[in-house]
Amino acid sequence: MALPAAAAPPPGASSCAGCHGGGGMPVLAGQPAEAIAGTMLAYKAGRGSPTVMDRIARGFTEEEIRAIAAWVSAPR
Repeated sequence: MALPAAAAPPPGASSCAGCHGGGGMPVLAGQPAEAIAGTMLAYKAGRGSPTVMDRIARGFTEEEIRAIAAWVSAPR
Protein backbone atom coordinates (compact mmCIF):
# COMPACT_ATOMS: atom_id res chain seq x y z
CA MET A 1 0.00 0.00 0.00
CA ALA A 2 2.20 2.83 -1.20
CA LEU A 3 0.94 6.34 -0.61
CA PRO A 4 1.50 9.19 -3.04
CA ALA A 5 4.68 11.12 -2.31
CA ALA A 6 2.60 14.26 -1.72
CA ALA A 7 0.54 12.64 1.03
CA ALA A 8 1.08 14.03 4.51
CA PRO A 9 3.26 11.74 6.60
CA PRO A 10 1.62 9.74 9.38
CA PRO A 11 2.74 10.65 12.91
CA GLY A 12 6.36 9.68 13.42
CA ALA A 13 7.21 9.15 9.75
CA SER A 14 8.76 12.49 8.91
CA SER A 15 11.66 11.89 11.29
CA CYS A 16 12.67 8.74 9.36
CA ALA A 17 14.13 10.77 6.49
CA GLY A 18 16.77 12.24 8.78
CA CYS A 19 18.63 8.92 8.80
CA HIS A 20 17.05 7.00 5.94
CA GLY A 21 17.11 9.67 3.26
CA GLY A 22 20.61 8.94 2.05
CA GLY A 23 22.71 9.85 5.07
CA GLY A 24 24.51 6.52 5.43
CA MET A 25 21.57 4.39 6.54
CA PRO A 26 19.53 2.34 4.06
CA VAL A 27 17.34 4.52 1.84
CA LEU A 28 13.71 3.47 2.34
CA ALA A 29 12.05 5.26 -0.58
CA GLY A 30 11.27 2.72 -3.27
CA GLN A 31 11.66 -0.28 -0.95
CA PRO A 32 8.67 -2.62 -0.45
CA ALA A 33 6.45 -1.32 2.36
CA GLU A 34 5.81 -4.84 3.62
CA ALA A 35 9.56 -5.44 4.03
CA ILE A 36 9.98 -2.17 5.95
CA ALA A 37 7.00 -3.00 8.17
CA GLY A 38 8.33 -6.52 8.78
CA THR A 39 11.70 -5.17 9.84
CA MET A 40 10.11 -2.59 12.13
CA LEU A 41 7.83 -5.22 13.67
CA ALA A 42 10.84 -7.46 14.28
CA TYR A 43 12.60 -4.58 16.05
CA LYS A 44 9.46 -3.96 18.09
CA ALA A 45 9.45 -7.62 19.14
CA GLY A 46 13.10 -7.39 20.21
CA ARG A 47 14.53 -9.31 17.26
CA GLY A 48 17.41 -8.04 15.18
CA SER A 49 20.65 -6.35 16.05
CA PRO A 50 20.36 -3.79 18.83
CA THR A 51 20.20 -0.29 17.41
CA VAL A 52 18.15 2.76 18.15
CA MET A 53 15.44 1.22 15.94
CA ASP A 54 14.30 -1.27 18.57
CA ARG A 55 13.55 1.60 20.94
CA ILE A 56 11.87 3.66 18.23
CA ALA A 57 9.71 0.76 16.99
CA ARG A 58 8.40 0.00 20.47
CA GLY A 59 6.72 3.41 20.49
CA PHE A 60 4.36 2.52 17.64
CA THR A 61 1.43 0.16 17.21
CA GLU A 62 1.46 -2.33 14.34
CA GLU A 63 -1.06 -0.17 12.48
CA GLU A 64 1.15 2.90 12.90
CA ILE A 65 4.21 0.96 11.74
CA ARG A 66 2.39 -0.18 8.60
CA ALA A 67 1.28 3.40 7.84
CA ILE A 68 4.81 4.70 8.35
CA ALA A 69 6.23 1.93 6.13
CA ALA A 70 3.77 2.78 3.36
CA TRP A 71 4.69 6.46 3.53
CA VAL A 72 8.48 6.07 3.68
CA SER A 73 8.50 3.47 0.88
CA ALA A 74 6.80 5.85 -1.58
CA PRO A 75 9.28 7.18 -4.16
CA ARG A 76 10.10 10.83 -3.54
